[in-house]
Amino acid sequence: MSQDLEQSFVKQLRENQNIIHKICRLYTSGEDAHKDLFQEITIQLWKAFPKFRGESKFSTWAYRVALNTAITLYRKSTRSIATSSYDGGKHFMKQEDYNYEEEEQIKLMYEAVYQLSDIEKALVFMYLEDKDYHEISETLGISEVNARVKMNRVKTKLKKILNP
Repeated sequence: MSQDLEQSFVKQLRENQNIIHKICRLYTSGEDAHKDLFQEITIQLWKAFPKFRGESKFSTWAYRVALNTAITLYRKSTRSIATSSYDGGKHFMKQEDYNYEEEEQIKLMYEAVYQLSDIEKALVFMYLEDKDYHEISETLGISEVNARVKMNRVKTKLKKILNP
């Protein structure tokens, strides 16, 4: 891989790592599992980066890769994350500390979101990130109409979970 490609990847990853942290938070419980999933998503993004054609924003592409990685690992294991080894020997970036105390105030929301299906979790995540329905549909591979309908159903479901 060229130095330019590596630098481009590191720059994009730094700018978008909060996306990955939030996905890790949705699909894991606990700091160790979070770090493992973050590492696995980073590895999968790096492996796939040479194929990134720039037809969509990097953040949209990263969402898709990260969500697919998280969902795949979540389904393979029952709450424990399997990781693959990487022999590259280089560390592209230092993972920023993730402050769990800061998110204590939304703990109930996360507990409610944990009860949702994989696709529903992804919808909520992207909705909370202020993604428009076009980008949500592009990322998840569903129509915009389907994304809107599913989101309305998820909102109703969350209201029932949070206010029984």
